[in-house]
Amino acid sequence: MQEHWITPDWWYLDKRPQSDNVYFENLSRIIFQAGLNWSVTNKKWPTIKKVFHEFSTEKISGFTQADVRRLMKDKGIIRHKAKITAVIQNAKEFEKIEKEYGSFQKYLDHMDKSNNYQPVIKELTTRFKRLGPSSASLFLYTVGEKIKHTW
Repeated sequence: MQEHWITPDWWYLDKRPQSDNVYFENLSRIIFQAGLNWSVTNKKWPTIKKVFHEFSTEKISGFTQADVRRLMKDKGIIRHKAKITAVIQNAKEFEKIEKEYGSFQKYLDHMDKSNNYQPVIKELTTRFKRLGPSSASLFLYTVGEKIKHTW
């Protein structure tokens, strides 16, 4: 018997995330998820969320190389150095966006979403580390944007 797939609770399909930290958490989850089985990420997510301070961009943007070394020793998380450093760099980008636009949602709202979000996808993949076109599309979908499936 085939199991029925249930939409993950972190996907905002009929609404938008309530804060920039939730947008950032979804972006980070997509990055950590890349190349892995969903169950691995789901199992480790509570610990990842804890060590990344509930995805507070303010706290994460201040992480140092010592923090990266500490995280690389934590067996409770996905220990992928490039993904960890990408999350830190992406937190700094979120901080810049918040200063320039007021919020991540306002940043998304100002962009041209024509051609199934192609300009937005290009912007996101340029601005954020470890985010390719498929991952950017999935991220947009998980935060309630009306993008058509491309993955």
